[in-house]
Amino acid sequence: MSHAVLIVDDNLYIRKELRELFGREDDFNVCGEAENGMQAVEKAQRLHPELIVLDFSMPVMNGMAAARILKRVMPEVPVIMYSAYDEPPAEQEARSAGVWAWVSKSENISVLLDRARCALGPQELLEFQSLSVNDHRS
Repeated sequence: MSHAVLIVDDNLYIRKELRELFGREDDFNVCGEAENGMQAVEKAQRLHPELIVLDFSMPVMNGMAAARILKRVMPEVPVIMYSAYDEPPAEQEARSAGVWAWVSKSENISVLLDRARCALGPQELLEFQSLSVNDHRS
């Protein structure tokens, strides 16, 4: 089964790399892209992705503001914050905004794929992953 992913990043190069990364995987397909949080909210409501990969720092509307809106209008869709920022206060704020996981752009790209698969896995795994992410980042 292929899962629809919405990629949101203001950097065209990052969007291209993520599109290619998810495109090479049999269990994912990229349903759309956005370059800021406002576009992310609009496209998510139109495209109905199963997963949203969202940058933290973007113009017009940043990832944190977009995550809050997305979790309010699409609470069942996991959001992964994929960011160059790797600061605990930002990660704490993201968790409180409903972000499922925080992945630093400095980590191996396989971490993003692993978190994406876990976010879309069975509910038992979802609960375990959420707790383990919180426990490791506290």
